[in-house]
Amino acid sequence: MCQHHRRELRRNALRQLGSLGLAPFLLSPLALALTGCNKEADLAEGMAPIKFDRDTCTRCSMVISDRRFAGQIRGGPKDTVFKFDDVGCLIFWLRDKAEAYPWLADASTRMWIADLSSKPGATIWHDPRLAHYLNKLSPMGYNYAAVAAPQAGSLDFAGMRDRVLAKGK
Repeated sequence: MCQHHRRELRRNALRQLGSLGLAPFLLSPLALALTGCNKEADLAEGMAPIKFDRDTCTRCSMVISDRRFAGQIRGGPKDTVFKFDDVGCLIFWLRDKAEAYPWLADASTRMWIADLSSKPGATIWHDPRLAHYLNKLSPMGYNYAAVAAPQAGSLDFAGMRDRVLAKGK
């Protein structure tokens, strides 16, 4: 069968489905797939988009791939954005850049860290200073992951920060 005949058969089949009222059902999967591509829906208010598997960590330059450990800081007079692949990188960067970016201490500086339960298209974001941290294998080996509420063995931000800084890297 030639290509022209195959195209004509497909067109006829689609017309028949349309006449039966089935065309909307054929378009629904496409609509769902396109909706899933909306990265903006995966962000907390005020965040800059994170292009997973393309953006790199501000501190270590590794690609940000595992959304369960991603973080971001945004603020200052130019609304500067810094992205991180691990909460440990965020902690060391805050310590090391405090003098260069005095606005980091401002209450208006916004910070986010992903929740351990985050999945593609459904990332949950917390203020890292309010989150709790569980010991989990992380991209850069600092081995902490954020959760919303205290759990057995979890640490608050200050406790996690102190352990990360004591470990060094």
